Amino acid sequence: MARTNHVFSAGSGSPAAAPAALRGRGAVTNVRNRFEQTQREPVDDGWCNVSAEAVSRGDIADSDFPGGYIPIAAQPAPKTTVTPELARKLLSRNDSPDIPFDVAVNPYRGCEHGCAYCYARPTHGYLGYSPGLDFETRLIAKANAVDVLRAELARPGYRVSPINIGSATDVYQPIERQWQLTRGVLDLLLQTRHPATIVTKNALIERDLDLLQPLAEQRLITVYISITTLDTDMARTLEPRASAPWRRIQAVRALTNAGVPVGVLVAPIIPFITDESLESILHEARQAGACYASYTVLRLPWEVKAVFQDWLQAHFPDRAQRVLHRIEDLRNGRLNDAQFGTRMRGTGLWANLLRQRFNLAVRKLGLNTTRPRLVTHLFQAPRTVSPAPTATAPSASGQGPSRPSAFSSPSSSSSQLALF
Repeated sequence: MARTNHVFSAGSGSPAAAPAALRGRGAVTNVRNRFEQTQREPVDDGWCNVSAEAVSRGDIADSDFPGGYIPIAAQPAPKTTVTPELARKLLSRNDSPDIPFDVAVNPYRGCEHGCAYCYARPTHGYLGYSPGLDFETRLIAKANAVDVLRAELARPGYRVSPINIGSATDVYQPIERQWQLTRGVLDLLLQTRHPATIVTKNALIERDLDLLQPLAEQRLITVYISITTLDTDMARTLEPRASAPWRRIQAVRALTNAGVPVGVLVAPIIPFITDESLESILHEARQAGACYASYTVLRLPWEVKAVFQDWLQAHFPDRAQRVLHRIEDLRNGRLNDAQFGTRMRGTGLWANLLRQRFNLAVRKLGLNTTRPRLVTHLFQAPRTVSPAPTATAPSASGQGPSRPSAFSSPSSSSSQLALF
């Protein structure tokens, strides 16, 4: 198979003009979303631009530039902003044959975790935002999520199926501490005895043990903790605002001790970046009490290609070409393969080797001998539907937005689907 020489253009990861990695952010810049009609690229127009810092240090003298110079002010680090919106519906459905659920809820758009590989980044393009830095800094909270979900569950003819919470963006990302939308959804599901699954890479889920435990006692909940690497330094650059790997292992143990069924997702596996951690992640998760495991291989749909390539060139320029070539080996010569049945784990020799490694480790550790089965016959439809609230931001006390449907606060003892 002919190799593609991946050339990083100036401003998009090239050694000459690569955007510098930003502390606490996964993306290194704002990439153009696929719906934009114009494209902007940095070009050297011959003018001499120097930084104000260089002038203040004395590195640059006026005599060096008789024609004068234009000082460049340092760009401030992007801050996270959250905009409330009123959702018309919360349940989203899919019929993808390789996704183990058909209905999901996502109370947030965008994700502050900032994972460089996140397959949900392209969804920000629908809002006119960039799938790059905008995806992790310009967030949207569906302020009326609980009330909208209550109305949907109360509809005549509603058919119960386990709801996946967090199929696109992580429902326990940092802003959940103030907004508490995920907690509100869980409280509603407990009231109605509705089955659900959760996927997260944040230990904040421990906050809701007082809700998860009674759900688990009725066989209504399964939690999947996503762990990409056990290397804290690697995690800090790859998924900068997610919980550290050791905290996720702690969360697995805390959930297990509370009687909540827990699985671990080694996702995604990135060649020459995280693939060596596969067996050690499974071992640590099993020691912490995980009973089920699965994995996926890195996918790069739409603008995620540019975001990941920029991240790769900023952090690992020495192996960037090697990583991209191996991804092509897994994806039939392309950087992304959206084919159902193969998009999650790839094809070819290297995909088979990963599959063998995973199966061998699972068998040795005694994982996947049983898979938690959720019940649906306990469901009780909500009796009343609250009026839709107005979108409001969290209060200064950090207790989440005020809305007509209140839900219980944590007790003092508790410590996208087929689009891509």
